[in-house]
Amino acid sequence: MAASSKSRVVLKSVKKIAVQFCPFESNVRATREFLAMVGSEKVRATNINCEVTSVAKHDKSEPVVDITYVDGERLVMKGAKLTSQEMLSAFQSRCIAKDSQAKVSGKK
Repeated sequence: MAASSKSRVVLKSVKKIAVQFCPFESNVRATREFLAMVGSEKVRATNINCEVTSVAKHDKSEPVVDITYVDGERLVMKGAKLTSQEMLSAFQSRCIAKDSQAKVSGKK
């Protein structure tokens, strides 16, 4: 993962990120990479109130990323068939949209 894509991750509009996976399954790599990106110290510093949790379950469950935004909206991504870049792209586009919405409503 390139460092430039990491620096663009901003958690300002995010309330909580919950990541759940079975570490022994072969399809968890992308989910773990996504967790590493959003869990890094630099990214976490963009919103110290954002709660990032991970649960490792040994139950052959599908890897899931559940994101709750400050406005209550949720984004749930099933990581088994996604790449970490696809997950990051979906996450970032939603964050950017929410940031621009907040700026527009703040100007009124």
